[in-house]
Amino acid sequence: MCQECGCGVSGGDVKIGGHSPVDHGHHHAHGDHGHPDHGHDHGHLHGTKTLDLNVSLMAKNDRLAERNRGFFHAKKLLVLNVVSSPGSGKTTFIRETAVQLAGKLRVGVIVGDLATDNDAARLRGAGIPVVQITTGTVCHLDADMVSKAAEQLDLDQLDVLVIENVGNLVCPADYDLGEDLRVVLLSTTEGEDKPLKYPPMFHSAHVAIVTKSDLAKAAGFDREVALANLNRVSHHAEIFELSSKTGKGMKPWLDYLVNLRAQGGVQPAHHHH
Repeated sequence: MCQECGCGVSGGDVKIGGHSPVDHGHHHAHGDHGHPDHGHDHGHLHGTKTLDLNVSLMAKNDRLAERNRGFFHAKKLLVLNVVSSPGSGKTTFIRETAVQLAGKLRVGVIVGDLATDNDAARLRGAGIPVVQITTGTVCHLDADMVSKAAEQLDLDQLDVLVIENVGNLVCPADYDLGEDLRVVLLSTTEGEDKPLKYPPMFHSAHVAIVTKSDLAKAAGFDREVALANLNRVSHHAEIFELSSKTGKGMKPWLDYLVNLRAQGGVQPAHHHH
């Protein structure tokens, strides 16, 4: 999918910045991804080559994701991959989740963003341990970036690791990061048809969260239609409706995480391929 959306998978300089001034020199995280967008302008001559390279890239990512998953499980971490379009309220949702779990579960966050570190700064301001990944032109996180970023967090001091993916409902659907739960957000301000427009992402989610429920009325959000669409596309997902801003509906979500972590956090078979 990344080839079509033009995010520049070979897009060079991924910077991973920790929560301390110490830099571990992980500026070349994306260097070994090759150039999957080679040969797009040469007719169909190299079509099979491009495809093969993409397949091997995905296979490599899946291997790294499984390694991440084993490592995270050994650390007894519950790992969430939070995905959504830009502006759906991911950062506020993650911040409120972490703040309200304080005293029950310790939460750390890896934030992926194309350019700024505003989201990381907002989370850090709430006292949450954060590592920022600046992806440049790359519109998703991959297992390798997550692995390198996780090295900069003291995972033994955490119960839950939240990965805030780049705001994009296309490319992140293809990349397993080693998470237990893929959590997709649908804000009431985005319209009810998002699940129908981006079925791979919504279908791959273990949890679907309808956010900004306090704005539903003002946005003319049709809840019944939205839930019907979610049930159609994300039929195996747990659905929560909440407002991070007012706190309404947050408790069932927080209880769900606490229970999941108590059970060991391991999900049934992963179904996003």
